[in-house]
Amino acid sequence: MSFTQPPPSLARKHVIPTTAGLTVDGSALPLIAGSIHYWRLDPRAWRHSLVAIRQMGCHLVDTYVPWAVHERGPGEFDFGTKDPQLDVVAFLELATRVGLKAIVRPGPNVNAGLTCFGVPKRVVWNEACQARSAEGNPVVLPSPPLAFPVPSYASEAYFTEVEQWLNAVGEVLGPLARPGGPIVMVQVDNESTMFFRDGLFDQDYHPDAIAQFRRFLQRKYRKVPALRDVYQDDSITFADVQPPRSFEAEVGRDLAPYLDWAEFQEHLLADALDRMGEALGAAGFDGVPLSHNMPPGETTTPLDADRIGRVVDVLGYDFSHTASSQQRRSIARRASELATRARAMQTPAFASELGAGYPPLHRSRNEDDSRFAALCALAYGVRAYNVYMAVDRDRWIGAPIDDQGEPRPFADFWLRLAAAIERTGFTSLDRQTPVKVVVPRCYRRLLRVLHALGPVPAALMDALGGGAALSCDEGEFDLGAPVALETARFIDCFVDCFEARGIAYAFTGGDLIEDALDDASWLIIPCPGALEPRLRDVAWNAIEAGRAITLGPFEPTRDPTFRLWQQGNARRLPQTSPVPTLVGASRGDASAAVIRAVEHLSIPERRADDPRLQLELHSGDTRDVLFVINPMNTAITSKVAVGDARRVDDALEDRRLTIKGGEVEVQLSAHSVAMLDLQS
Repeated sequence: MSFTQPPPSLARKHVIPTTAGLTVDGSALPLIAGSIHYWRLDPRAWRHSLVAIRQMGCHLVDTYVPWAVHERGPGEFDFGTKDPQLDVVAFLELATRVGLKAIVRPGPNVNAGLTCFGVPKRVVWNEACQARSAEGNPVVLPSPPLAFPVPSYASEAYFTEVEQWLNAVGEVLGPLARPGGPIVMVQVDNESTMFFRDGLFDQDYHPDAIAQFRRFLQRKYRKVPALRDVYQDDSITFADVQPPRSFEAEVGRDLAPYLDWAEFQEHLLADALDRMGEALGAAGFDGVPLSHNMPPGETTTPLDADRIGRVVDVLGYDFSHTASSQQRRSIARRASELATRARAMQTPAFASELGAGYPPLHRSRNEDDSRFAALCALAYGVRAYNVYMAVDRDRWIGAPIDDQGEPRPFADFWLRLAAAIERTGFTSLDRQTPVKVVVPRCYRRLLRVLHALGPVPAALMDALGGGAALSCDEGEFDLGAPVALETARFIDCFVDCFEARGIAYAFTGGDLIEDALDDASWLIIPCPGALEPRLRDVAWNAIEAGRAITLGPFEPTRDPTFRLWQQGNARRLPQTSPVPTLVGASRGDASAAVIRAVEHLSIPERRADDPRLQLELHSGDTRDVLFVINPMNTAITSKVAVGDARRVDDALEDRRLTIKGGEVEVQLSAHSVAMLDLQS
């Protein structure tokens, strides 16, 4: 259910997240930040850089505090005593003097294009700290400039080192997180996807992880006979059960051990972040909210937004997309899901890293890509962001401010965007989505289990816009069809229909079904033949009460481990919904259901004169903001209805448009987005 008051974990903090940003010592602070890496810049450029991001519309500076950069030896750290370039306190105090608050990200993993992702080499080469492969070998990440063995999120030896580092950071920066200090949020770790070696069988077979896995199974199954029944082995116990090391399932009930292993990895990461968060609190950061950032393709990693959202205060997503129709749809899914979760938790829908430029070893992203991705993210629900990178540094190309603090022409876009957000009161506007796509966690877990491309992670396929399901094993496992592919097709068919008819939709996790019922007219539940019991029961009860819920392409006859529901737990699918309750995975199935829903539920449709454009409306009391998205690689001129608006401005250009017959003409270049300010 939605939080109407801050969660108990925030009760004692002097910084409180809100849907509009942060409240700091009782005053509202817009959550618009820019990233600067102080240790990569000449200290003489710090002031110029901080002033430049302030003039670009940022209210906060965001920076990593990298472990390996500050460590001089085990337990020995330099925070500016010897090297002025490492004086993070001086940097943050300077930020305060130019009018900025701060987000700090002390890791332990920071990535940031650093060797070993900012973890000291002595730690990653310590065998006791290393994640283990199925064969018991170190797990190596081939990340230039130096491939390295990744740490284990279960290793007690690693956590001993981590806690020593976080304590050292707290001694130096903890005082700056007190009331009146510049630090208003602290990030726990960074994109915690097991250092991007997150395939189901890539890792972690560290002895400490296997011990945790066994405890996880004991909590889940409680009694040995239940474990033996699920694992189809009359000899195993909780003390000796082994995690699967390769995929050998042949029928549906064989999937259970693999799904358990995937679920355990979700618990492993959430527990690790919780432990790091507790260490940060004990180190002096207990007065500010903790955050974490989810990378592109997050739904096919062990990062479960529900679990991570329970151990941090602000859950953010990273957006580093290019400008294309395919990437636009990926942004729509991710930003809308971020927004629905943030709304339920009464926190800002925060783009932790909104890409401006790119690291040289990644695909290139020009300024048009960054503009398109940023505006699409806002169009689909993002309300707060961190420009990453705002100031240039080594191993980066294309930041809006150079490494001397001099703005480039690209900085003007970010200034105009921040000004438009403030002028329109954008953070208080509401994007109404009468349709919610409620995605069960067991389906996302299944995608990880059935991933068939070995070391090429499903997250990469998803982040590139191809869809993780396309890399899945096509076996039917006695389920009658390749369920992962058919379920992905089911989702795509509905989204195609929504976008063709101009119906506003959003994605959300299955754990938030009650919020979706409170907020939407119609729920679509993708079902691969299995559902979590709670999700199934809430949906069933809602259908029986006359709510509009459609699921498919398969009826949920199985539990989350893909075993048939035991007698007494099975429930017949109700047929009392005003829309089709169960439909298949064809375009015709989806189209018929959408026609019925529009007719019976009065779902509004909003389309431009040119159907290739996507329109996203954000409503307020006296003004609205309408995003007009051209995802095509050609320029488009089209008329757009603006309702009863008496004045329409291009919010980014701050110029008035002419209204004729309740419409304005919008000219959009290829792969571009217009942000219109509609005033009544």
